[in-house]
Amino acid sequence: MAAGCVHLSGSLCSQFLASVDALLFDCDGVLWKGESAIPGAVQLINRLQERGKRVFFLTNNSTKSRQMYGEKLRGLGFQAGPEQVFGTAPCAALYLRHESELRGSVYLIGGAALRGELQAQGIACSGSGPGPELTPGPGPTQVWAAEPLDPAVGAVLVGFDEHFTYLKLCRAARYLRNPACIFLATNTDTLLPLEGGGIPGTGCLVKAVEAAANRTAHVIGKPSVYMFECLVKEHSIDPSRTVMVGDRLDTDILMGSNCGLRTILTLTGVSSLEEAKAHQESDSSDRHKLVPSYYVDSVADLLPTLD
Repeated sequence: MAAGCVHLSGSLCSQFLASVDALLFDCDGVLWKGESAIPGAVQLINRLQERGKRVFFLTNNSTKSRQMYGEKLRGLGFQAGPEQVFGTAPCAALYLRHESELRGSVYLIGGAALRGELQAQGIACSGSGPGPELTPGPGPTQVWAAEPLDPAVGAVLVGFDEHFTYLKLCRAARYLRNPACIFLATNTDTLLPLEGGGIPGTGCLVKAVEAAANRTAHVIGKPSVYMFECLVKEHSIDPSRTVMVGDRLDTDILMGSNCGLRTILTLTGVSSLEEAKAHQESDSSDRHKLVPSYYVDSVADLLPTLD
C-alpha cells in the first residue's frame, strides 16, 4: 500500500504548515464553485498571507487571462493579484514564445483570453471565435477538404472553445499533417465542473483533434510540470517547502507528485476519498502517484491552525 492519504487536522496540521513556505491552490472546486467562494476559503488565503506564507493559484482553465483571474479573486475578497496566477492560457503563450521553435502563426481552437495571451507575447493567431457561417449545399466535405490553408501557420493550439465546429476540426487536422507543425493543448480535463453538474471539457476537443490528426498533443496544464516550472522561474520557490492543494487526483495531485511536492486533496470538488484510497491500495506504481499526501474535507479545515 502506498503511503499518504492522511487526514490533516489538529497538531499534525500545525506541524505541517510550519514546514511550508508556499502553497499552490487549484481554483474551481477548491476555492470557489462557479461564482461563489467556498465557505472559509477567502479567510484562509488572506490569513496564510498575513502569516507570511506565499500563495499562488494554478488553473487549467484557458478561458481567463491572468488579469481576469486577478479580478475574480479580488472580487470574491481574496487578497491576491494577477502575478500570483499561473494558468494554461498565459503559460501556453510563454511556451510557444520561449520553449518551442515556432515559425509563423498559430491556428487557435480557443477563446478570447487565450488569443489575448498569445498576442501579448507577440504571437499572431487565427481561428478563434465563431468563424464564418457555412453555406448549405451538396458535397460540403469536399469544399472543406480543398479549402486553402494559411502557409504561415506553424502550430495548432487547442483550448476550451465554445465555438468548436467540424470545420475547425478539419482545419486543425490538415495543418497537423505537416510533421513540422507544433501541436499544443492547454489541458486534457474531460469534465468542466459547474454548479448543477458538469459539461464536456477541453480534453474532449483535444481528443477529437488527436484522433483526426493521428498525433498526440503536448500538454501545458496539470498534470504536466510546465506551469510549475514557470512559477519556479518567476518566483524562485523551494519545492521541498511547497504544497499543492487541489480537488482532482488526475490533475492537481498527479502534478504535485510529478514535481516532487507534498499534496493535499480537498473533498469539495471532483475527486473523492474513496477514489484516493483505491489508488493507495493498488499495486500499480503509476496509480500511487495519484495518492495525496494528506486530505481535508475543505480548505477551511486549515483555518483553526492559523488562529
